[in-house]
Amino acid sequence: MLLRLLPALLASLVMAAAASALTPGPNVATPLLPDLVQEPPSDLVVTRAGREFRLGFRSAVRNVGAGPLQIAGHRDRRVDEMTADQLVSHASGPGTRVRDVGALRFVVSPDHRHWHLLGFQRYALARPGGRALVRDRKTGFCLGDRVAVAPTTSARRYATRCGLGQPALLGVTQGISPGFGDAYAANLEGQYLPLNGLHTGTYELIHHVNASGRLLESRYDNNSAKVTIRLGWVRGVPRVTPR
Repeated sequence: MLLRLLPALLASLVMAAAASALTPGPNVATPLLPDLVQEPPSDLVVTRAGREFRLGFRSAVRNVGAGPLQIAGHRDRRVDEMTADQLVSHASGPGTRVRDVGALRFVVSPDHRHWHLLGFQRYALARPGGRALVRDRKTGFCLGDRVAVAPTTSARRYATRCGLGQPALLGVTQGISPGFGDAYAANLEGQYLPLNGLHTGTYELIHHVNASGRLLESRYDNNSAKVTIRLGWVRGVPRVTPR
């Protein structure tokens, strides 16, 4: 039970600390925080890689908040990973830097060669109302304004490719502007969960953005979304049907 409540407890602690640091005083501008909304998993597809059967899916997150999600990564030459800071804009005047909200790693794979924010989204398969039985192996995300999701006066600010092909970078910036979203297609590196070993039955495919609660947002109750699926096996091959 404690493990299931841990993300919510962490989020509450982060919100409390952030509130004390960002609550406007008489001469302080209002912080413009992002609001990350996790969209339900979609485009479900079963594929096979060697002996492993996989459930691939599209995942998407949109920012419907008053301000952008801004991540500034930095590192010393002696370490491989960057420390991720969050830059919070204010209605007027300078913004606020929230230090060490995560980490970025340069990922090299058939699909990616750039800096990823680790743990931005997490995926799991669980029995309805139960604990996660399968968890993702995702290596993070290169954040960007890839999809316009709502009427907005904001410009497409984050169109960079997160230091594509530049593993020696000492700093990188990425994020999602208000009114924009970031989406990843099914079976793109890490966009799947293995099905081997799961029994026939009903499961929940759960996507969760900012599961650690370390990213500062205006709200956290819309950070998780799920779909219910029915898993069956026909002559050793899985069949997945949304319910």
